[in-house]
Amino acid sequence: MNPLLSIKGTIISGFVLSAILVMAIGGKLSGIEHYLRWLHYLSGITWIGLLYYFNFIQVPAMAQATADKEPGPAAIGKYVAPLALLWFRWGAVVTWVTGAAYLHHHAAFTLSSGAAGIGIGAWLGTIMLFNVWVLIWPNQQKILGLNKFAQAPANADEIAQAKKVALLASRANTLLSIPMLLFMGYSHNGLGMLCSNCL
Repeated sequence: MNPLLSIKGTIISGFVLSAILVMAIGGKLSGIEHYLRWLHYLSGITWIGLLYYFNFIQVPAMAQATADKEPGPAAIGKYVAPLALLWFRWGAVVTWVTGAAYLHHHAAFTLSSGAAGIGIGAWLGTIMLFNVWVLIWPNQQKILGLNKFAQAPANADEIAQAKKVALLASRANTLLSIPMLLFMGYSHNGLGMLCSNCL
């Protein structure tokens, strides 16, 4: 059976290959801190990658699909968006949780000396997580008719308002992702040396 024929097989194979490569160079498969960082990177790439997909690809494609009679926006809204939103919102949670767990001993959230740069990145990520779960996801549920607890489907005015809020929150996250990614790598990109007295 070819593991590349399923996403689960592909992901498991990626982890197995990673372990083999670590052992091949004499590395050790231990140290929770390293694995937290690794999982943070993987989930962060998933989260931000989907954020960019929504903003750079899906939103413009939905505008074109709405203008086109065949196949129309239903294909994206019914099949693509719900699955992408699932990975998007849980990627955000795993990214934040693993980042917070990794940073707990660095006092990054207090913006203390020596951790101010990565702390700014952590706070930007926290704002972005809030936007995902409080603004983007509830409004996407209205837009796509996915709210199982709603008394009735959203009307046209509610959907129009939901589209506006979700779009602006998503664009705000795209904007915030640019400095967030800079500051998440703050200590590795030379900025820490240039700004040793910041905050």
